[in-house]
Amino acid sequence: MMLKPLLAALLLAAPALADELRGTGDLGLIVEREAGSLLVVDRSARAALGRIEGLGDLSHASLVYSPDERFAYVFGRDGGLSKVDILTRQIVNRVVQGGNSIGGAISDDGALIAVANYEPGGVKVFDAGTLDLVADVPMESKTVGIADVPGSRFIVATWDTGEAWILDHSANPADPVITKLEGIGANPYDALLTADGRRYIIGLFGEKGLTQVDLWQDPPQVTRFLPDYGKDQPDMPVYKMPHLQGWTLADGVFALPAVGLHQLLWVDADELTEIGRTDLVGQPVFALARPDRREVWVNFAPPNNDTIQVVDVLTHEVTETLTPGPGVLHMEFAPRGREVWLSVRDENRVEIRDARTREVLGEIQANAPSGIFFTDRAHRTGL
Repeated sequence: MMLKPLLAALLLAAPALADELRGTGDLGLIVEREAGSLLVVDRSARAALGRIEGLGDLSHASLVYSPDERFAYVFGRDGGLSKVDILTRQIVNRVVQGGNSIGGAISDDGALIAVANYEPGGVKVFDAGTLDLVADVPMESKTVGIADVPGSRFIVATWDTGEAWILDHSANPADPVITKLEGIGANPYDALLTADGRRYIIGLFGEKGLTQVDLWQDPPQVTRFLPDYGKDQPDMPVYKMPHLQGWTLADGVFALPAVGLHQLLWVDADELTEIGRTDLVGQPVFALARPDRREVWVNFAPPNNDTIQVVDVLTHEVTETLTPGPGVLHMEFAPRGREVWLSVRDENRVEIRDARTREVLGEIQANAPSGIFFTDRAHRTGL
């Protein structure tokens, strides 16, 4: 006879419990680079929820998410690797694993975190749960452009030796099988992996051109392309290098920011041949496609870093020029492309716009914001 009152009490309590729970699918993190903190934001509410502090030097920070979207792994410029809980807004664990880090990746099963290092070079791989060191792979070079490859693998480029290394942790995480690809080119400075896990595109600073590694081939096939772009044009000072993870594959065509030129290059993804160029207002940094791939949004290095240009993928023409404010360092689209969030560093705010009408929908105050990372990245290869 006591069961009915107990059941009624549980049913009455259930809505209160549900109100205390929330999902993570519309959350994100904004890097506050100078303060060494992360701002936790609610994308649906267009609001900040709180701040996570004590993360060290975040001047070139990036992060990746766990498969459940609850934890973020933050790669700091000071060599710090931090695991943070975005629901409790706390640091779960933090290790200083190197002297100068430039990025990291999470394996496709969420079990391993790989960090690319300038100092001491090479790649270190950690257990995602504990941040215990699993593998240390010296490479006698600064490493850049690290990305996750399907099958518990990572790929990374080496600045000093012009190589690409594939680390396969599938059989034994502590002793990866290594495939070393030589002849990549002089001074790779960054790279991207396409969402299907096939094409690893490497940008070169020490020479003109780019390199593709086709990971679907066995063995992986290395192809150099665009060796002559810009050779007949005077190089301009490079105030900020393009970021390759902001490069775009749309409708079978790569949209690539040209190093040292005020142009966007359009390259046929299958033939790896140039098919067009778009003249831009300044030196491009990120060229980011709206999720439907209909447009590419471009931001710029100084002195044009107050500007965004929108480029039509079909016509390759600039359709709109926006000026959100000084220091637009990063853009992040909502997963289905309805909104775009822009970090306006020099005005300490993040501006939110409708991605089609360009209307300003809101803004969030943030301390010198740079990178914006929504949790949908947890389910995307190469980010």
